[in-house]
Amino acid sequence: MCGRMNVIAAPITQYLREQLHLDFSTVDNHDLRPTQRVDTLMATAKGLRQITTHWGIQPRWSKRLLINAKIETAAEKPTFKKAFAQARCVIPVTGWYEWRTEGTKKQKYLFADAKSEPMFMGGIVFKSEDGPRLVTFTTAPTAQCAEYHDRMPLILPPDTLDFWLHSSVEELAPLFQTHPTNALSISEAP
Repeated sequence: MCGRMNVIAAPITQYLREQLHLDFSTVDNHDLRPTQRVDTLMATAKGLRQITTHWGIQPRWSKRLLINAKIETAAEKPTFKKAFAQARCVIPVTGWYEWRTEGTKKQKYLFADAKSEPMFMGGIVFKSEDGPRLVTFTTAPTAQCAEYHDRMPLILPPDTLDFWLHSSVEELAPLFQTHPTNALSISEAP
């Protein structure tokens, strides 16, 4: 689930500048993959701040890179519990990708906002020797996304970003089910 993101800098930076009055910079990456750079937002004592992370963690016990965590159980899992309580972040994106088997091949689909506005994924940040690392949250899919995958990224409505970043874990449950502000556009991707 959500092993690739789509980041187009212009609409993201414009939206954050105009709507949230943030000076945010990122670079285009139409196929952002695990281990690559991801520009995120975190809350600090001075307000929202851009943090450059890399996508995925590899705990000692895991044989593979962990890039996603289920939002419904993150507060209980030892790997995610502390970061969920103390280091939540927001990942501005223009979309994400899913694959679906169609006949004998896998078709890649881009999920984006129907109005071409940025979307905000919920995630958590981990400190590591090589810099901050990111894990994104997944949730149950909307009816529109369920045709493609049994999970989808946790998409936060823009008016909930402050609540997501500053509330206690116990207060966040209403955000665990994705309710995109706008419908999604789903299109075949090359």
